[in-house]
Amino acid sequence: MSPTGIPTGDIDLLEDTWAREVPHAQFTRLRREDPVHWHEIPGPGHQDGFYAITRHADVKAISRDPELWSTELGSFMVRDQSPESLESLRLVLLGMDAPRHSRYRALVSAGFTPRVVRRLAARIGERAAALVDTAVVPGRDMDFVSEVAAWLPIQTICEMVGVPSGDERLIFDWSNRMAGGQDPELSAGRHDSDLAAAEIYAYCDALAAERRAHPREDILSTLVHAEVGGDRLSPHEISMFFVLLCVAGNETTRNLLSATLLALAEHPAARAELAASPQDEALWASATEEFLRWGGSIHNFRRTATRDTVLRGRRIAAGQKVVTYYTSANRDEEVFTDPFAFDIRRTPNDHLAFGGGGPHFCLGAGLARTQIKALIRELLARHPDVELTGRVRRLRSDFINGIKYLPVRFD
Repeated sequence: MSPTGIPTGDIDLLEDTWAREVPHAQFTRLRREDPVHWHEIPGPGHQDGFYAITRHADVKAISRDPELWSTELGSFMVRDQSPESLESLRLVLLGMDAPRHSRYRALVSAGFTPRVVRRLAARIGERAAALVDTAVVPGRDMDFVSEVAAWLPIQTICEMVGVPSGDERLIFDWSNRMAGGQDPELSAGRHDSDLAAAEIYAYCDALAAERRAHPREDILSTLVHAEVGGDRLSPHEISMFFVLLCVAGNETTRNLLSATLLALAEHPAARAELAASPQDEALWASATEEFLRWGGSIHNFRRTATRDTVLRGRRIAAGQKVVTYYTSANRDEEVFTDPFAFDIRRTPNDHLAFGGGGPHFCLGAGLARTQIKALIRELLARHPDVELTGRVRRLRSDFINGIKYLPVRFD
């Protein structure tokens, strides 16, 4: 029996569950009966377990109190990491606490300002239109993930970062192997995932050296030359951020696009309304937020208690893990009216697809919104009818909410 409320064996939020389905029924029960639930981690090694945090208010509160809930102390992944992996995770933005996180974010945020996103918006729109025109053939069965959803994000992030044209497939392969470390179909395991990260790192090292000598208008040049109060990023820090960007800027938006198309295929009335209203900016703005709430690309984020504390009556000791579940928070009945309805006019929509606020709120939120709106708009303008033609295959991962295969046909 769990030291909280629901028996431990009744709840399973680890990798195999996500490969089968999004466990909404489990989350609904946890929110109602046991919102701070002790979840054991079976298997070899001292994994102990974690508290699964499923209520919207608690996810936000934890996200906004980094002094109590540390990322750096134990990483942002559900499972404990080896000392070597943990040291690497602490060198990326997701794995840092203040003051390192504050310094790092100040140095890299110049590449993600609203002005930069606006400058990219026209190019994103052009790419989305060209991708739909070339990849989508009416009446042909296709895999939306590999033929469409994968390419707008990888092209966008490669242009932003400064990857030479023609190298996008290299980045695509490396990021797949890294993000798919828990999925044997995409990676040969943790060693292969680490090897992919090392290959991206070496690639960035060479590219950064070229940008030091010949800067351009891209994020890598910004990182190489960025300075805040006389402080600059080291070559190691630049390469680690490049590795993060290649995965976060590619995998997350690809999965958001795939989840959005799946939702529209399953909700024809919403799809028809959007297809009939291409110039209704208010509708497209609210619809984009609902896309994000419905199919957020990150399941959760782990933190570690820095001292003994109490949450909803549960005593949590210093050093214990809590895992905040965005997927659950985005269906919280206390926040969202009829949370299991796909409502493209939902307002307000306080979803947590980009995190619960605080220092780790997603840097690329504006960029993701721009890409989702652009591609879905172009798709529905040309092909308002889409149907599923086979079984959707999900990524085996307890971190990334991924779709590996989405068979569809556009008419």
